Amino acid sequence: MGVMKTPGVYIVEKNAFPNSVVEVATAVPAFIGYTERADNGGKSLSGKPWRITSMAEFRMYYGEAPKSSFAIAEKAADALEEAAFTLDDKAYLVSQSGTNYSLYNSMLLFFQNGGGPCYIVSVGHYGDDIEADKLRSGITPLLKEQEPTMVVIPEVVQLAEDDCISVQQAALSHCGGVMKNRVAILDVYNGFKDRQSPDGDCIDSFRSKLGINYLDYSAAYYPWLNTTIVQDNDLSFENLDDMKMLSDLLTQEVANQFKDLEGLSEDDLATPANKLRAAKKTQMEAEISSLSTVDGLSEKKLLHKTLTTMSPVYSQILLEIKNTLNLLPPAAAMAGIYTMVDNARGVWKAPANVSLNAVVSPAVNISHDEQEDLNVTTQGKSINAIRGFTGEGTLVWGARTLDGNSLDWRYISVRRTLIMLEESIRLAAKAYVFEPNTANTWVTINSMITNFLTGIWKRGGLAGASPEDAFNVSVGLGTTMTSEDILEGILRVSVLVAVTRPAEFIEITFQQQMQKS
Repeated sequence: MGVMKTPGVYIVEKNAFPNSVVEVATAVPAFIGYTERADNGGKSLSGKPWRITSMAEFRMYYGEAPKSSFAIAEKAADALEEAAFTLDDKAYLVSQSGTNYSLYNSMLLFFQNGGGPCYIVSVGHYGDDIEADKLRSGITPLLKEQEPTMVVIPEVVQLAEDDCISVQQAALSHCGGVMKNRVAILDVYNGFKDRQSPDGDCIDSFRSKLGINYLDYSAAYYPWLNTTIVQDNDLSFENLDDMKMLSDLLTQEVANQFKDLEGLSEDDLATPANKLRAAKKTQMEAEISSLSTVDGLSEKKLLHKTLTTMSPVYSQILLEIKNTLNLLPPAAAMAGIYTMVDNARGVWKAPANVSLNAVVSPAVNISHDEQEDLNVTTQGKSINAIRGFTGEGTLVWGARTLDGNSLDWRYISVRRTLIMLEESIRLAAKAYVFEPNTANTWVTINSMITNFLTGIWKRGGLAGASPEDAFNVSVGLGTTMTSEDILEGILRVSVLVAVTRPAEFIEITFQQQMQKS
């Protein structure tokens, strides 16, 4: 207030309360991958983080699902894969021939499991090869974004194993070494295979190749998931590369189905039943012959529907394609689970003992004994299991970071809670940069942080019977600072918090007692 020179009444207002601390968002994943396009009204979004809040916005900016291509081939005698179908005692395989762009389906899985606001970094388009350098380059633009709290790269598992690990290590370095305010959710390479697979133990390979840096800023989940993202009406004969191969197989199936009509006399063929079957055979052969010439959307849909009704082999081929496309790594689903749990309970609630939506089953069934090595290991690289339970569905049955031997950072909820507290207090404290480093400022900052932590404690985010047991805030000369610190312009605040930890192991003791009556 200026100098009072004129007689009168002057009003002086003083702030009675300290600034408040606004809790930062805790569940904003950043997805990196390949999309159909990347533009906003003609302006390219390629390589730029862009915030969306729904699948409709994803389609608006990044386009639709990729068209997946599959090939049918006769199974070799020494092949280990399970046959998709058999015909005339010959086994056939249905395998994906094109690149598996899984970001679109992963986004569907994310939103179906409670996902909300997120960032997309498109590093390429359909038709491009999935490359480690491109996926790694998608991490760099996130340096300028403060809001993302998770990094997810669904398509990294499509690379060779060593390239996959190198991109995951880059994500760990970004989260724990550079930003320190986000976590990486990792997928296990070949996580759809059993640990006793002839190809080797995918878990041991993942642990040995990942290294030991920044493990407390990440969590990994095993196995992959059999989902319901891709539906029957999303597929047709257009997903197959070789129409001639399909036509030959279906023609052979028709021949087998009506084999009894061969060699019949004209009188026998003239009976109503045989005449009807002969007409059906003729119709099926006509439908099959039109596979390569059919045109128009409605005609293609009608042909697809007819073949589905008439041909078990055709239905089996499409079922194999659907199962292949629905096999997805779990990281995107877990990003959705993190969001859902944070919104319902808070970031301090472990994202576990929660069922997954749009999931039929885990790709590998894990028993209680088999999970022991996943959860507790001498290397400390804990892998969170996703398990199916009778009558309960598919549940997340693990809540550890990859730094499983650390008492400080063993649980992913502890790490994410500390990130939330640190970022919230850091942003609030920016208001006091260049303020006088005096007792008045110290008291104000102390009150601001204390009020914020008291609110977190009341909501169950901090452990303790009273606020004094849950946290402690210290700031002041002789407490957290020396006279030299003040001369150098340094204001130090010490915050101790007792973060809640999940009850991972519940022990119930039973003992018999003497009969009392």
